[in-house]
Amino acid sequence: MPRFLTLIRIDEKNPPAEGHSPEMQERMGALFEEITKAGVMLDTAGLTPTSEGTRVTWSGGKISCTDGPFTESKEVIGGYSITQAKDKAEALEWATRFLRTHDEHWTVTAEVRQIAEG
Repeated sequence: MPRFLTLIRIDEKNPPAEGHSPEMQERMGALFEEITKAGVMLDTAGLTPTSEGTRVTWSGGKISCTDGPFTESKEVIGGYSITQAKDKAEALEWATRFLRTHDEHWTVTAEVRQIAEG
């Protein structure tokens, strides 16, 4: 079965002032329980803010490191999941269901990509 990486993109500079509601947390927890019991979820996690990250770049035969925050970025990766689904349609369905757990005042994007095997 193919594996998929889902990148969760958020606007780190403008998070909703309301944050995660208890209802949203409950919906998300129920979905995570369901997707785990279905044997689809392999791994998932949120990420620390870009202010705590470092970009390592190889260019012109040299390595450079840049500490965050990365001011030129509007959307950043706030979390990820690795799933194993029968096809991309199923992976997209799970990603869509995850986005729907969010309250209406959230703006969240999920990028779903199949992991190249072999």
